[in-house]
Amino acid sequence: MPGTLFIVAAPSGSGKTSLVRALLERERDIVLSVSYTSRPPRPSEQDGVHYHFISRGVFELMIERGEFFEHAVVHGDLKGTARAPVMETLATGRDMLLEIDWQGARQVRAQVPGAVSIFILPPARRELERRLRARASDSEASIQRRLADSRTEIAHAGEFDYIVINDRFEDALGDLLAVITAQRLKAANQIARYPTLLADLLRVE
Repeated sequence: MPGTLFIVAAPSGSGKTSLVRALLERERDIVLSVSYTSRPPRPSEQDGVHYHFISRGVFELMIERGEFFEHAVVHGDLKGTARAPVMETLATGRDMLLEIDWQGARQVRAQVPGAVSIFILPPARRELERRLRARASDSEASIQRRLADSRTEIAHAGEFDYIVINDRFEDALGDLLAVITAQRLKAANQIARYPTLLADLLRVE
């Protein structure tokens, strides 16, 4: 059976990246899709690990060629997910996780009805601002823009299948893991995963 496509989105400063990193350490069977972006890397970021960093011109050329599964303008920069790696991974039966924004999530859900989407919220607006400033990697203008953009992003939280509030990190991580487990235990998925078991249990002696 094909793998499940999980989508995680959140406003900047919600702790999404840290939660996804911890989730991947616990769930080795999930592959993280590395997105493309037209913005320059931050000092701590590596090309091919955090993002594929490319110029805006190259990004726009890839759009013209239809190479993106989804793409959007985020905080003034282009971000997107290449189509081929996602579909190839799912075809092998492995689960894949997309760490994208709400615009990209909407595009993916339209193309993959079985995708499971999760939106992460901060516990309070003041905490969101504190986390943005604690990163010490953005200018004041960038922080203010991200705070303003967060209102638009959070307004779309209701479009997602699940909402996780990241107040205590371990609790939020547990909630994410619960979503993954629940998806894998759905009857349709279990029946497809263990056909010989069910056949054996239903066999008339």
